[in-house]
Amino acid sequence: MSILTHSPAWRALAAHSASVAGARLTHLFAADDQRAERFSCAFGQLHLDYSRQLVTQETMQLLFALARQADLSGWIRRMYAGEPINNTEGRAALHVALRTDQVAFPAGGDVMPEVRATRERMRAMVEKLRAGLLRGATGKPLANVVNLGIGGSDLGPRMATRALRACRKGGVRVFYVANADPADLEGALDGLDPQATLFIVTSKTFTTVETLDNARRARAWLEHSLGAGAALARHFLAVTASEARAREFGVEAECIFPMWDWVGGRFSLWSAVALPLAMAIGMDEFDELLEGARDMDAHFHTMPLERNLPALLGLLGVWNINFLGAETHAVIPYCEDLRELPAYLQQLEMESNGKRVDRDGHEIDYDTAPILWGASGTSSQHSFHQLLHQGTHLAPVDFIVAADGAGDGQARDLLLASALAQGAALMSGAPAEDPHRRIPGNRPLNTVLMERLSAESLGQLIALYEHKVFVQGVIWNINSFDQWGVELGKRLAAELLPALREGKMPAQTDGATRALIERIRRLRRRR
Repeated sequence: MSILTHSPAWRALAAHSASVAGARLTHLFAADDQRAERFSCAFGQLHLDYSRQLVTQETMQLLFALARQADLSGWIRRMYAGEPINNTEGRAALHVALRTDQVAFPAGGDVMPEVRATRERMRAMVEKLRAGLLRGATGKPLANVVNLGIGGSDLGPRMATRALRACRKGGVRVFYVANADPADLEGALDGLDPQATLFIVTSKTFTTVETLDNARRARAWLEHSLGAGAALARHFLAVTASEARAREFGVEAECIFPMWDWVGGRFSLWSAVALPLAMAIGMDEFDELLEGARDMDAHFHTMPLERNLPALLGLLGVWNINFLGAETHAVIPYCEDLRELPAYLQQLEMESNGKRVDRDGHEIDYDTAPILWGASGTSSQHSFHQLLHQGTHLAPVDFIVAADGAGDGQARDLLLASALAQGAALMSGAPAEDPHRRIPGNRPLNTVLMERLSAESLGQLIALYEHKVFVQGVIWNINSFDQWGVELGKRLAAELLPALREGKMPAQTDGATRALIERIRRLRRRR
């Protein structure tokens, strides 16, 4: 048994969970006509209603005790102080520095001069592009932007570009390519004018194989159209921590933007990684995104647990996972422009907290990150909501709803009614004599209500989930800021490339992989 599961706060919650096992949400509401107000909390443009979680006032007090036992407030202070809380890599986790308005931050080692300098360079590049002054090899203004990245170099800006499409101004079009499958790049380039296309190669190490292979093929596409002697460097920007490798590829020094080791990829949306987003919406809107996140940072840093949105969201997740047995978690935005949010949160949560050892390297005996999934409503209602209502798995849900927005008012009312109906049905269910029609209800859920989707509210929402992940990592005593499991797959892929191309099989290749490679090579020879 681990130190955590043997601790007083954990054992108190385990004992309490037995008393809550038979509770029904409908009964909890019947016993307290103020439950919706008591179990809600608001900040900025966000309102969190967690009244339909299977919790009581006692549950929440025990969860707060668990947070205090884990020294959550101390860990928050250490993160904001720039201490190396990413202990396996000896690094700070300072994504909050990317959106702070403090002149010097953190106290332990000011990084703001380089942050401000990079943001000023971003603004200059964005304004030049949007004014039509950034020109390609033939002198034609660059109006198509293709971001080549993967993981944190793709999911964040991709999600935000879609979410803030209403903020787009001018004729700049932005595309995202992540997959090594040639079809991804080919689909993005279909119909684009090479003379007017700019590529942004985003890779911290500038060795990411998928990204560099896409960059190689992008350069070949330009050469085919513009000629091998053309000034192709005018069509490339890079965002990387390895300026030397970017220059070797052919990117000019003034077109290389930095990444820092104190920002993990999945927390990098607030940096130059967001260049394509800023090019789509403009730097003023990007600053609004930063402002929203900055406000949530201050809230998280200073607000007591009882009214702290990220702490509440994180602790409720711990309750569902570790004491109610939930293994999955669905995020369903009733907002089509947030349709990329579940994919973004998949990386944020599962890459951060999908760990099986604690900070000291000891195997743990409790579950950590759930399997996160989801899609936009109302489409999801006709896809997987059947499982939510009548399936055998306990799958807590976060519904994300915007109270107002653009577009047809009647259609928006239908969307909101659908979201509210799903929440009501998951809570109350429907009795029926026919077992096939019986819906048990009593399914835990949160509703995150936004005033409307904007750059500011999106910044608040993303920072809310970032800090939720941190809260859960602290409770589980794991490092949320490394990803060694990802690194293994990268290394093995590099080792297997010669086997696919030349038949040079690594000595340690397992039998199944060996057989598949041999079959692939035989099938290719038949062409």
